[in-house]
Amino acid sequence: MEEQLFFKKLHRLCTSKEIFDFLGSLEVMSDTMASGALQRISEIEVDDSGLKNPEGVLENEVFRALCFQFEFESSKLSNTGLLNALQALIKLRVDPQSTLMARLLSEGEERLGKGQLTVKNLCALGESLLELEGPSCATLERIVSHMQEEDIEKWSPREMVMVYQMLQGTVREGQQYQDLLNRMNSVTLTMVSQLSPKFTSIVLNSLVVLHQTRAVHLVTALCKHSVKHVPYFTGDELVNVLEAFLYFGHREQIFTEALEAHVPRSVITMHPQTVSKVMQYCCQKRILSKPIFDAVAEGFISDADRFTTDQIAGYIIPFGTLNYVPPSASSLFRKLEAILHARLSHFQPHTLLNLLHSCVLIQRYPINFLPKVFSPYFLQQLQAQPPGLDRVATSQLMQLFLTVTLECPFYEGPKLLPKYQVKAFLTPQSSLDVHLLKRVKTGLLHLLKKRIYFASEVSTPYFYMVDIEIKLDEEGFVLPVAQCEEVHRRIALCVDGQTRFCVNSHNLLGEEAIKQRHLQLLGYEVVQIPFFEMESLQNCRKMAEYLHKKIFPHTFGLSC
Repeated sequence: MEEQLFFKKLHRLCTSKEIFDFLGSLEVMSDTMASGALQRISEIEVDDSGLKNPEGVLENEVFRALCFQFEFESSKLSNTGLLNALQALIKLRVDPQSTLMARLLSEGEERLGKGQLTVKNLCALGESLLELEGPSCATLERIVSHMQEEDIEKWSPREMVMVYQMLQGTVREGQQYQDLLNRMNSVTLTMVSQLSPKFTSIVLNSLVVLHQTRAVHLVTALCKHSVKHVPYFTGDELVNVLEAFLYFGHREQIFTEALEAHVPRSVITMHPQTVSKVMQYCCQKRILSKPIFDAVAEGFISDADRFTTDQIAGYIIPFGTLNYVPPSASSLFRKLEAILHARLSHFQPHTLLNLLHSCVLIQRYPINFLPKVFSPYFLQQLQAQPPGLDRVATSQLMQLFLTVTLECPFYEGPKLLPKYQVKAFLTPQSSLDVHLLKRVKTGLLHLLKKRIYFASEVSTPYFYMVDIEIKLDEEGFVLPVAQCEEVHRRIALCVDGQTRFCVNSHNLLGEEAIKQRHLQLLGYEVVQIPFFEMESLQNCRKMAEYLHKKIFPHTFGLSC
């Protein structure tokens, strides 16, 4: 009871001075209480940049007295007191070569050798050794050997999570401990339903860090279990879960529905980094969730001034990628333009290029910022920053250039220098549904009788690849595709499989939408052949009829 009251009061204190004053007022204090106080001080005084007030902590009389006690009574300490103190002193940047640290480490290793440490103790010692000596530490192998001898089936969820966290630190040596991980993955599968939101997030994160791509059943179970925890995850926990979904290529419709219920009502209070990760997840999985996107747009309008440049890009780019214009688009892009005017030089070159390219996908033209993008200085910056001027970057630059040429003829600023222009856009091979293309070609052969009247996967002089091209003369007769004279009309058939649309949707992705828009402006008659219109066409004759009606609507039904 005395220890419970101590820790209750300890966690109400918010400065190291308050803690030292509190400790100085006590007549008696157990080693568990003393080490707990050190841990609380480390929580308060240490941030990403290190110990905030070294003199105020390390030179304090109470602190020095505690260190003296731990050093000269190390053999009398409880396991918890010993190992908690060791972890806290490492965090407080106490010299690893000092007598104090050497004695605590020596005592921990001695108890390890005698088999006196519990799973929790083993994890605490392992994390300390990882911090001090790295994953190649020989004692770490002894710790893992002890764990392998344990009856893993008897571990509690908390113990299992602690071991996963410790093993994360050994990731460079991960293969060495795969046998232990295989056993842990198997046992964890049986306890998934018992895992709290925090534990679910930690295990998923560990599976990512430890590259457990073969733990398919465990990952699937954890992803399904995470659905009910969506409203209760902290921001960092939700980020871990989303990263696991992305890493393992997992998608759950009920998880999307849970996000749709949670994000719109919480977006204002969520950390921008968490919202960015939600948008990244939707973007990479091609999930066009209008409730999420509309709420994120509203959140951007009200709060974007406090976002980092990467977060700004994380909010906006998915709108272009998934080709969605929210109801608040006018306010959204006014806000974005104001931010770009104020902070343009703060954006990394590739981030800015990705952001502006995503805008043109949905016909929002960043005219005021293109002189900078097309300038030799900016292009040199792009080249100097990894991944440099790769095919993705040059394709985006070319598409920006083509957009202002075709869609913004009033633009009179600098143009993209010829040496940066590409002959063809980078088109992911996966975007072409080969099976669907084959069905369409079979139907066309049935309709046009000869293969010479259409060509597939045609490279155009305008950087785009056309799935199928058909040429017509002035009277509307089909010409052989090899013929270049007397061509009056060109028809571009866009054979759009499922990968060119958002998931479970008829909404075309931004890259395909801009391609079809530009082909029309370049003089093609664009005919879209979407997968969902062909699902019911069971034979070649029906396919030919469908294509006749789509390509030649004015002659469909006329007798030859």
